[in-house]
Amino acid sequence: MMTNLFQNWLGRPTLIAAEDTWSLLALLLVSVALAIWLEQKYTWASKISGAIIALCIALLASNLSIIPTSCVLYDDIIWGYAVPLGIPLLLLQCNMKKIWRETGRMMVIFLIGAAGTVVGAFLAYGLLHAYVPGLEGVAAMMTGSYIGGGVNFAALAKEFDVGEIKAAATVADNLLMALYFFGLIFIAGMKFFRSRYSHPHIDAVAQSGDADGARTQAAAYWSRKDISLKDIAMNFAYAVAVVYTAKLISGLVGGLIPDTGVVLHMLNTFFGSEYVWITTVSMACATWGEKQVAKLSGSQEIGTYLIYLFLFVIGVPASIVEILQKTPLLLAFTGIMVLVNMLFCFVGGKLLHFDLEDIILASNANIGGPTTAAGMAISQGWSALVGPVMLVGTFGYVIGTYLGILVGGILGA
Repeated sequence: MMTNLFQNWLGRPTLIAAEDTWSLLALLLVSVALAIWLEQKYTWASKISGAIIALCIALLASNLSIIPTSCVLYDDIIWGYAVPLGIPLLLLQCNMKKIWRETGRMMVIFLIGAAGTVVGAFLAYGLLHAYVPGLEGVAAMMTGSYIGGGVNFAALAKEFDVGEIKAAATVADNLLMALYFFGLIFIAGMKFFRSRYSHPHIDAVAQSGDADGARTQAAAYWSRKDISLKDIAMNFAYAVAVVYTAKLISGLVGGLIPDTGVVLHMLNTFFGSEYVWITTVSMACATWGEKQVAKLSGSQEIGTYLIYLFLFVIGVPASIVEILQKTPLLLAFTGIMVLVNMLFCFVGGKLLHFDLEDIILASNANIGGPTTAAGMAISQGWSALVGPVMLVGTFGYVIGTYLGILVGGILGA
């Protein structure tokens, strides 16, 4: 209806024309700023997450024919530049020497959970692929996301173009996350699990009688930090250098591997992916250039902001009708992946005599990423586990893209 109105009134299908880049850019940046402000200002918004708020704004704007579903700003600038530039900045925390040295036993249960995520992706795909076209690409994206986080989802969404289903998958993912995090906190308090697993950190908090001091740290996660003009310049120079190098390597290696047959196709998909090499080069820089990396400020903030722009854009081409139709099936798909991950973590943790807190946080670091896992540790008063879970969750950023591309290649995405 709105499309016909604007077509008759303005001679185009949307209120803002596809070539009106400045108007579209203004709406994009204001919407993302509003989503971030709401997330950090109000409890209800933080539970929804700034990501889903930004996506919903885009979804409403496109379905009301205010903005076009395709334009140079979205298709070329955000997808082509903002996404790849954001990834190296977010991976600057991936110092592999530090991760292996400081994570201890938690890395073991994290890797068991990652294996569960991969198994869950294949199981969910086998059960539901006949009902949802393009599910092989979603399986790849969610594998990366449920081992790493949003940075891996962004990389794999760029690698495997699954069309409008991206927004429906994001909505399903966020709905599930709310239930999942509540479920983990509920498990931590259940007698059934406490009687079967050791829980020294829960006992320590109970004895101290107060975790409120830890809770206040969560609000400070995105607090103001020192940053200089040089920091901004060096961050962008570093990100561009990494992406440029990765594109050269992926083009060279991909050209050497013929794209014929199942095995060679998988190898070509993996080694010819610029995101595999962006991850590899970023990890190498963070590990062997740790002294230089330590001097940079603002990389996580800049990288996260660029990923928020991406989250707005993936909501643009989506149809609300399409989301309402496909989200229930995608919710079942992601639910299977999460349940298998939890099964691997809790069974593996029981067999290897892990503490309940380690198991809960390792699963959280898989499914939600390092920031949500650290936030849970802080909110529960398990302060000794904040550092290790941040590191294992960051390691998920490294392997998530690799395993997502591998899953996508095997499923023929």
